[in-house]
Amino acid sequence: MNTLIESVQTQGILSPLIVRPIENTEEYEVISGHRRLHAAVKAGITEVPALIYALDRDSAAIAVVDSNLHREHILPSEKAFAYKLKMEALSHQGKRTDLTSTQPVAKLRTGDIVGETLNESRETVRRFIRLTHLIPELLDLMDEGKIALMVGEALSYLGDKEQYAVLEQCEVNDCTPSYAQAVEMKKRYQDGQLSADMIGEILSREKANQKETIKIPSVRLEGKIPSGYTVQQKEDFIVKAVDHYNKYRARQRDRDSR
Repeated sequence: MNTLIESVQTQGILSPLIVRPIENTEEYEVISGHRRLHAAVKAGITEVPALIYALDRDSAAIAVVDSNLHREHILPSEKAFAYKLKMEALSHQGKRTDLTSTQPVAKLRTGDIVGETLNESRETVRRFIRLTHLIPELLDLMDEGKIALMVGEALSYLGDKEQYAVLEQCEVNDCTPSYAQAVEMKKRYQDGQLSADMIGEILSREKANQKETIKIPSVRLEGKIPSGYTVQQKEDFIVKAVDHYNKYRARQRDRDSR
């Protein structure tokens, strides 16, 4: 999202949003381009280019969504809002929209119809639609590949206040929730027991597969690493420096033992 915000600040929005006029109002509903609009708001831009489709909302929504879903690269947030929009459109056309029951039924559910576009199951469609309940910042982490789909789904059941508390702890602990942690927070929230302190306690636990990490304040590295290095180059430089130091210590020990 930060990359998109910087692009919007320097180049503006290159691909217009697609909107439709809301009946009996002077407002418009975004059909395609939620992420671009969010980036524009973050960049402080008050006007964005948009194509207006003065059509029946449901027919226009289905056509635009199907077109967007066939793009080569589509982000989780884009897929989430696209699936939700198509689901609502099909619902208005009289299709079945029961995505909560896990019992098999003979009639094809709307989730199955929506998932046909990308050959995804009704359950996967349901999970993506749940992502529309996430705060924008957590959606950004999903788009960046830092949060898995099932983790995002579990977090989507938390209230906004609790989600922001999760985000804060992710930044403080430099981590993202595991599936087990997300499910635990969801259960405690539904039981009315999830507090900010409890979120901090859950996210501060060491994960089963978590490896030890070492954090070095950048101020301690000033003047020691060439400027302009990327994070990966800095890591490589430090590892090579440690290897060199260990070889130096080994030579020192050899000399001392003679």
